[in-house]
Amino acid sequence: MSTIVVLGTGIVGHAAAWDLVRRGHDVHVSDRDPAAGAAVAADVGATDRGPLDASDVDAVRSLLSGADAVVSGVPYGFGVGVATAAVATGCHYIDFGGNPGVVARQLTMDAQAREAGVAVIPDCGLAPGLANVLVDGNIDALGPGPIDRAGLRVGAIPVEPVGALGYQLAFSPGGLINEYAEPCEILENGEYATVEPLTGLETVEWAPWGPLEAFHTAGGSSSLPLRYAGTVGSLDYKTLRFPGHAKIVRAMLELGLFDQTERKVGDVSIAPRAVLVDLLAEHLPTGDDDLVLLRTWAEADRDGRRVIAGTQLEDRHDGRFSALARTTAFPATALAHLLVTGGAGEPGARTMDAAVHSDDLIPLLAETGIDLRAWPAE
Repeated sequence: MSTIVVLGTGIVGHAAAWDLVRRGHDVHVSDRDPAAGAAVAADVGATDRGPLDASDVDAVRSLLSGADAVVSGVPYGFGVGVATAAVATGCHYIDFGGNPGVVARQLTMDAQAREAGVAVIPDCGLAPGLANVLVDGNIDALGPGPIDRAGLRVGAIPVEPVGALGYQLAFSPGGLINEYAEPCEILENGEYATVEPLTGLETVEWAPWGPLEAFHTAGGSSSLPLRYAGTVGSLDYKTLRFPGHAKIVRAMLELGLFDQTERKVGDVSIAPRAVLVDLLAEHLPTGDDDLVLLRTWAEADRDGRRVIAGTQLEDRHDGRFSALARTTAFPATALAHLLVTGGAGEPGARTMDAAVHSDDLIPLLAETGIDLRAWPAE
C-alpha cells in the first residue's frame, strides 16, 4: 500500500482523496482549515494530518516525509515551494496547474527530480491535463506524417445558463480571472505564438447543449505548443461558454477591471482585480447541477483524404461530486496511481501529456464513470 498526501481539501481535493482511497492507497489529507481537512478525512476514510500553511516549506517537508506521492490542490502560487519539498523528500509531485509561469519554473526542476528518482508533473487537471493527454493521443492516432491542425475545446458550465454571463462559479474567481487575463499559447503556421485572451470567438454546435461559443483562454494548452512546434501546423485551446459570455468579460478586461495595480479612489487604495474577485465570489451562483464538455481532435491529409481523430466527453454531477471536481481530480489521481505502482514513465519534470499516454489513462478513468468516446462519432 502506497502513502499519498492530498494537500487542500476543497471540492477537487475532496474528490481526489476519495478516489485514491477507493484505489486502495493510504491517503493523508491536510488543509489550512483544520475543520475542512478533518471533515474530508472522516468522509472518505483518510488520515487527517491537521492544518498546514503551504508557504512554510519546512512544514510541507515534514508532512511529505515518508510519503510516496503528493497531489497538491493548494493555490498555484505555492506550487514551486511544494514541488521543491516533494523532491527533497523523495516524493512524486502532481498538481492541477493552470498557470504557465509557475509551470515553467517547476519544469526547471527536471535534473533535481531525476537525481531524486521522482516525477514532478504539474498541469494534471481537466485542462490543462486530461485534454492535453487526449489530443496527444489523437495526434498519435493519425500515424506518421504532417499534422495540419489540433484543437482543444473545454468548458465547465451550469446545466442551465444563469444570469447575463450564463455562468456559475465553479472554482476560485482569482483562478478564473487568470485564465481570462494572461496571454494564450498557440501554434500558428507551425510556430509558437501567443494571442490575447477572450479573442478568436467561434460557434460550437453541441446538441443538446449548444450552440456554444469558444474563445482563447490562458493555460489550457500547457506545454503542447512548445512540444509540437514545427510538427503541427496549428494548435489552440479554447474555453466553451454559453453565447454572450466572452463579450461581457472582454469588456471587463478592456475597462481595466483585471488590473492588479492599486489605484487611489477617494481615501482608499485598492487594485481593481481585488474588487472584481470579491464581487464575483459574492454574486455568481455556485453549487447547481453542472456539466463538463470536452472535445479534442487532430486532423491531417492521409492518402489523399482528410482524416480526423478526436475524443469527446460529456460529464455531469454524479450526486456526490460536481462534474468539474470529478474531471479535474480523477485524471490526477489516476496518474498518481500509475506513478506509485510503476506504470508511468521515468523520473523527471514534465507536464501530464508528456508523462502518460491516453491509452493508459482512459481505462483508469472509466472506472470512475468518466466516459470518453471517439469524435466524430463513428
